[in-house]
Formats: sequence, C-alpha cells, structure tokens
Amino acid sequence: MGSLKAVLKHPDDFYPLLKLKMAAKAAEKQIPSEPHWGFCYSMLHKVSRSFALVIQQLNPELRDAVCIFYLVLRALDTVEDDTSIAADIKVPILIAFHQHIYDRDWHFACGTKEYKVLMDQFHHVSTAFSELSKSYQDAIEDITMRMGAGMAKFICKEVETIDDYDEYCHYVAGLVGLGLSKLFYASGTEILFPDSISNSMGLFLQKTNIIRDYLEDINEIPKSRMFWPREIWSKYVNKLEELKYEENSKKAVECLNDMVTNALIHIEDCLKYMSDLRDPAIFKFCAIPQIMAIGTLALCYNNIEVFRGVVKMRRGLTAKVIDRTKTMADVYGAFYDFSSMLKSKVDMHDPNAKTTISRIEAAQKICRDSGTLTNRKSYIVKSDPSYSPALIALVFIILAILYAYVSANRPNKIKLTL
Repeated sequence: MGSLKAVLKHPDDFYPLLKLKMAAKAAEKQIPSEPHWGFCYSMLHKVSRSFALVIQQLNPELRDAVCIFYLVLRALDTVEDDTSIAADIKVPILIAFHQHIYDRDWHFACGTKEYKVLMDQFHHVSTAFSELSKSYQDAIEDITMRMGAGMAKFICKEVETIDDYDEYCHYVAGLVGLGLSKLFYASGTEILFPDSISNSMGLFLQKTNIIRDYLEDINEIPKSRMFWPREIWSKYVNKLEELKYEENSKKAVECLNDMVTNALIHIEDCLKYMSDLRDPAIFKFCAIPQIMAIGTLALCYNNIEVFRGVVKMRRGLTAKVIDRTKTMADVYGAFYDFSSMLKSKVDMHDPNAKTTISRIEAAQKICRDSGTLTNRKSYIVKSDPSYSPALIALVFIILAILYAYVSANRPNKIKLTL
C-alpha cells in the first residue's frame, strides 16, 4: 500500500490507497472459476495490476476480449523482449504469432517469472480466445499480425530517425490503440475512431515508457535494448549509453528534455479521443493510463535520476488518479496540473525550451477552453503538509485498525469501485 514514510508525507494519499487496496481484493474475488479464464485473469493481475483493476469495470463481454487482447500482445512482447533468443528464431515466431493464437497446443519457452508462466501455459489464452465472438477474434488477429510483422522488422533495424521512432512506437503501441478502438466499436458502445488519433493514444504511452525505462533498457543483459532515436541523441553524445555516465549529465538532461518534448506532440489527439468516448467504463479505462503518462513525463523532465535509477509516480498519487478520474473534466484538470508542473521545470537555456513551452501551452489552452478547471482538487501539492508527524501517525494507525475491522466483516460479494 505504499511506504509509511510516503503516506506520512502525503496523508491525503491514505484514503485513495485504502480504496485501491479494497478494489484489488474485490477484483481478485471476481476471477472466473473456469481453468482457462481463471488463468487469464490471474495472469492479468500479475503482469499489470493497475490495468487489471480498471479492466474489471468494462462490461463482461468486452472485458474478456480486452483481457485476451492484452495477454496475447503481452506474450508477443515477451518474445520480442527476450534478448537471449537469436534473431533467426525470434523473427519467424513474431511473424506467425497471429496464427499461434488459434493453436491450443502451441507454447514457447522464453521470458522470466510470470511471463515465462504465460508463455509455458499459453494454451489457456488460446482456449479463452476461441470463446470470443468472431468480431473480437478478427480484431485481435489483425492487430497481432501487424504488430508481429512490425516487431520483426525492427529486430534487424535500428531506430535511427524520428520517423523510425514513430514507426516503431506505432507497431508496438499505436496498434494497441487501433485494436482497442476496434474492440470498443465491436462492443457496440463507441464509434470507430480514426486511426490517427487511436495511434496517438498508443504513441503517447509508449514514448513515456521508453523515456522512463532508459536505464533498464540500456543495461539489458545479454544485449542492450535501444529505442531512443539516433536523430535525437546524436545531438548530445556519440553513443546512446554515454548518457548514463556522470560526466555527461548536462547533455543527458538536455537529450531527455528533447525526448519529452517529442512526446508532448501527441497530447492534442489524446484529449480529442478521450473527449469523444461515451461509455463511462471505457472512458476510465482509457483516461487513467493517459493521466499516468503526463504525470510521469512531468516527473522525468529535467530529471537526471532517469539515468541513475527508476523515476515513477508514487503509489499514493497513482491511487488518487484512479480514484478521481471519472469525467473528462477530471482529465482536463489532471493534464493541466501535470503540464503546469512540467512547465515550471523548463530552463529557458535548454536547447528545446521554446518548443517545449509551446507544446505545453497548446495543451493547457485545450484544458482551459473546456471551461472545467474550476472547483477541482489539484494533483500538485505546493507546500508540505502542516500536520504534526505524531498526529498523522495516530490517524494512520486508527484508519489501519478500521480497515482491518471492515475487511474482517465485509461480505464476500464486493462491488468494485475505484
């Protein structure tokens, strides 16, 4: 539930964290009894806990389709990610992966921990896939085929230009946006969105992940994984791995800011997509990751820690995002807050400062023009809480006791509310 220190520093995190914990327990109790579906939903909780919570609120038919879509692509990604697999073995698997989802006997040993389990017991996913309606199957197969081919292309191709970067992100994430749009449309609850803005939804998330995961990817064993485009990093260093060296800190931060500025270009499309969603559950499913992305970019921007360790939103702030995101007004508020945080960190001596400010202000104008920024809770705490540590600790203990009491006496059937 997050460290005690973090909760004491941000006492208003406690209630959202408590709700998140209870929602997680409720979601675990909703895992189906059938072996193949039980495996799929249990695995979903293991490979993406926050995603699993949000997906539970979709209608049952769409929820099953999105669950299988995610696991199929997670398995495909596990093959791509495993740098121990030789290219001549990996490429044919990626290209044919869309066919394997129809084969209940197919499996492939790769990955580690829960991902290895997913690959070893992929027959459960194939069995569940076979029970989806044909419209869902067709959408999943199409996106898996296109993604596998794109991944195979970049096994033997470096990300050189910004166009390469956008193309790679399209294959591994933009297609997820297209696929989800197809699933939403097949469910009869949403319009079929244009590919361009569906693509942007994926690119914004993927670019955020690539920026945040620089150190993990560059230190990958047995071989580094490099997704930052040479067209950007070559302006600052001779080799991408040089960004992690302390003597290059100034250039590393400038390169990082360049990467963040590139990601900001997708915000307008993302806000447009979310504003046109009609189903509240689908809206929340889409909006929470997007808010997490802009929040993560705000934390990463101008932050040398990206090259030293892990930079991510604290658990309590994540819980707040999940708890508060209900309407488009909440999205506008969150994007405005986090973009303001990012803007406050811009050094006008940075080579890309003017472009960064321009893109932030364009996003903020959309948020202001919505007319929804008044009477809301801000995500940005401008000063440390004035509560005494002793009082905070006492409140924490009392709430923990209440939570334990409520959990012990709670009925088995728990409605999931975030």
